[in-house]
Amino acid sequence: MNGRILVERTRIAGWPALHAAPAARFDEPLPTVLVYHGFTRSKELDSNLAVMLAHAGLRAVLPEARAHGERFDGDAALRLTRFWDILKSCIDELPMLRAELQARGWVDDGRLGVAGLSMGGFVVLGALARYDGLRAGVSWMGSGHYLDLARTLYPPLGAFTAATAAAHEALLAPLTDYDPSLRLERLARQPLLLWHGVRDEIVPFSESARLYAGLVRCGGADWVEFIADPAANHKLPVAGAEVGVAFLRRTL
Repeated sequence: MNGRILVERTRIAGWPALHAAPAARFDEPLPTVLVYHGFTRSKELDSNLAVMLAHAGLRAVLPEARAHGERFDGDAALRLTRFWDILKSCIDELPMLRAELQARGWVDDGRLGVAGLSMGGFVVLGALARYDGLRAGVSWMGSGHYLDLARTLYPPLGAFTAATAAAHEALLAPLTDYDPSLRLERLARQPLLLWHGVRDEIVPFSESARLYAGLVRCGGADWVEFIADPAANHKLPVAGAEVGVAFLRRTL
């Protein structure tokens, strides 16, 4: 789609967000995508995705995650221990964001999707596994095995050892109700694209590979697509972004 787009800073449900859409249809109902940014990043740093979606004729809304960007209190060390809490809060806030988008008349006939990279990819999988009414999702470099990965990726008390295992498990217990790997049958029945770089040094490529295998076993072969980029690490290349935008345009 050609033509001008508009990008604005706004607040949705009280939280800071970026909003991008084709200028000619900025206030009209459009297929809409909630886009979730990565850990320690911000809505502005990942705003290229909003621009690409708007050029594709979609509306993009990028909410700021708790403890990030405009919502950051300056304590970077504390934030590193709160990855899983922040992830959970993003999922918890989605219904309020959706309600306001719908109240503004921005979402065309319920066509609302979710997309995100890194931590945002985790959010996408958790949201699709938890909520009805989301039409499609794209997870770039995410994981759907929260409880397993929390032992090695940003464990809240530092290294996960025999001495800290019980305390870690108590802190992480609330994730049980959010872990997509425990709801594979539900997740497998929705249009979903998984994209992951084989050389990912932060979120292992095996996370998306095993999630895809589990979704196929649960009947998701007709719903779920999986793209492995053999040259990519934990950075989304243009081609990976483009294939995700094309998937959302097609499925929404």
